[in-house]
Amino acid sequence: MKPTFKSWATPLVISAFIVSGITGLMLFFHQEAGWVKPVHEWLSWAFVAGAVFHTAAHWKSFKNYFSSRSALAIITAGAIIVIASITIPGRGGHGNPFMKISATLAAAPLETVAGLVHLTPEQAVEKLGKSGLKVADASRTVKKIAADNGKKEIVVLESLFE
Repeated sequence: MKPTFKSWATPLVISAFIVSGITGLMLFFHQEAGWVKPVHEWLSWAFVAGAVFHTAAHWKSFKNYFSSRSALAIITAGAIIVIASITIPGRGGHGNPFMKISATLAAAPLETVAGLVHLTPEQAVEKLGKSGLKVADASRTVKKIAADNGKKEIVVLESLFE
């Protein structure tokens, strides 16, 4: 008997789901020993390929899901999650590198950050003062200066880098 889409597409999706699901849970719980991360990342391609072939093999049934309100709600929720995960900046981990840089700068004393924008600590204090931010001491971190002024750290950083 000659293999068809239907004979191997669904088993491929099942197998890829098992691998992706288990390795994804391991990553969630920070269990990245051995090959967990690369297997999760690379075998996701098998999951995608299997899903494409599975959809092609079951096209008539697949089309029916778009006439069901509950199925459309689930599909739409998935699409919204994907869009949000791509567009909303991450926090820590492997997220947006700008967020990591901002957090590092915010943890640094003003006198250190001042050098990055070619200012003396005194000039940095003056520049922040002109932006309406009070600075008690240039040895305070950007984070503490922001908190003292009831502002977000990014406001202080933007004032310095303008």
